[in-house]
Amino acid sequence: MIKDQILTISEGGVRLDAALLHAFPSTSRAFVRDAIERGDVLVGDRRANKGLKLAAGAQICVRELLEGCDNLVSPNGVCPPPVFEDAHLLAFDKPSGQPVQPLSCRETGTLMNGVVSRYPECRAISEFDAAGHVVNTLMAGALHRIDADTSGLVLVARNQAAFDGLRSQFAAQTVKKTYLALVEGAVAVGGTLENDLVHDPTLPFCRMIDAHHNRLTRAQCQRLRPLRAVTAFSPIAHRTEGNEERTLLEVTIYTGVTHQIRAQLALAGMHIVNDRLYGAFAVENQRGHCLHALAAVFRHPATGEPVEIRTALPGWA
Repeated sequence: MIKDQILTISEGGVRLDAALLHAFPSTSRAFVRDAIERGDVLVGDRRANKGLKLAAGAQICVRELLEGCDNLVSPNGVCPPPVFEDAHLLAFDKPSGQPVQPLSCRETGTLMNGVVSRYPECRAISEFDAAGHVVNTLMAGALHRIDADTSGLVLVARNQAAFDGLRSQFAAQTVKKTYLALVEGAVAVGGTLENDLVHDPTLPFCRMIDAHHNRLTRAQCQRLRPLRAVTAFSPIAHRTEGNEERTLLEVTIYTGVTHQIRAQLALAGMHIVNDRLYGAFAVENQRGHCLHALAAVFRHPATGEPVEIRTALPGWA
């Protein structure tokens, strides 16, 4: 961590954030932005915007600025009991409303905050790119993510070899993931959904849309990077609650596109109960949507043996 440093600008016209990145290459753009917004960077004893053009001779006071080596999950949280545990792997039944991992090392309350509190060896596990560079130190062994409001199975590695081995299975799409989804209406037969999904560029938050059927302009479409998503679903139960018909679906995916199940079911007219982001009706006094990661089938990264891990059914199933 960089603390109590004074930086004098020799050449004018440089942006504040660019000057900090040049002077402290061990930090990152996100850390610089966060320090400026928190008031930990002062220009002439005053707070400033990250885009401020600095004059020659200007002095920057850096009270506190995080470096890449500081970007580790804080061991500050409660760890639920694992549904599976051995020397290489852990599995947890994450409750709805809890994020899997923090977005920065300052965030607490996520599943992985609790995991590293109980299993400190996970804190040192990182995600690497094809060139061997660290791209994410905040996974802390989490092998995949599910949405904060989605409950259910999260797999966690306890060492780097297990993490790398299972991540390669996820990349090869050989991990079979099964979910339960309670949707609005009556669904009579199952099927397979195939879409090229993209983030909606017109929204400031994450929402996935079909790359080929949308209201975007041609220029906006040309900038999109579609991700192929394939989802199989099968109705396993029907019920009526009040005047509303609902169907419990078993859903299987091999791909791992953001919001894949939520977006594809909604595009097909099957809205997950209380998933208001994707057009479902609001359910009074219900927190989160009715989507649960039920099970996963894969090969154990140490033994190569097939493994199936399942969680308990959610209360709404």
